[in-house]
Amino acid sequence: MIWLLEPLAYQFMQRGLLASIIVGVLCAVMGTYVVLRGMAFLGDAMAHAILPGVAIAYLLQGNLLVGAGVAAVIVALSIGLFSREGTVKEDTAIGIMFAAALSLGVALISSMQTYAVDLSHILFGNVLGVSVSDLWLIAGLSFIILLTVGLFYKQFLVISFDPVLAATLRLPAELLRNLMLVLLALTVVVSLQTVGVSLAAAMLVTPAATAYLLTRRLWPMMLISATIGALSSIIGLYLSYYFNIVSGSTIVLTATAFFLLAFLWKRTKSV
Repeated sequence: MIWLLEPLAYQFMQRGLLASIIVGVLCAVMGTYVVLRGMAFLGDAMAHAILPGVAIAYLLQGNLLVGAGVAAVIVALSIGLFSREGTVKEDTAIGIMFAAALSLGVALISSMQTYAVDLSHILFGNVLGVSVSDLWLIAGLSFIILLTVGLFYKQFLVISFDPVLAATLRLPAELLRNLMLVLLALTVVVSLQTVGVSLAAAMLVTPAATAYLLTRRLWPMMLISATIGALSSIIGLYLSYYFNIVSGSTIVLTATAFFLLAFLWKRTKSV
């Protein structure tokens, strides 16, 4: 049991573990909508599209997460605007905003002298560098996002799987879809400190995809996905501590291992 308690003797590990669990659960819950709606590309695009906000916040010496949040909301609403009423397909709108925002971010970052050191934790995550204020910010945003998902659970369910019923019930489908995009954008922002831009999409997709192999019902899928996300965060962080590996990578690799186990179990069961 010493190996289990030793890392917890350090306050930075305690904060990192709490942040990882919160982000793991949040990404897993929101990831169920991403997987079921076939929006896996959105998570990756959103993660990279927030780079301009990060760069501008850095130039202004502001909070990088706030800058990332503003950029994410703008990108999400832009995607909703361009794809409104089928004017442009959603995946096309995502591709346009992804390319434009990423290019702008690269242009801004490349103009900085010390970006390689100062912004590396945004790209790859630095969960062990989570401060008390960062932890409160992550917990607060996560609570708001999960509360919103709970309040609009039925509405999100209807617009995701039965647009005809949504129109019959006169639900504000466009508003709800934009709200979902904003929630996904904020989820990516929250996950930056833990796994970074490069791996944020993986935490959205992998636990949810694993749960999808085990059940087709949304609520159980959310619970299974959240459990896998939390376990991946805990195991991944311990592996990072003992093997001196970047925490974001070990968390995602652990989630991938769960996916492979579920896939093999599914294949074995179907034989």
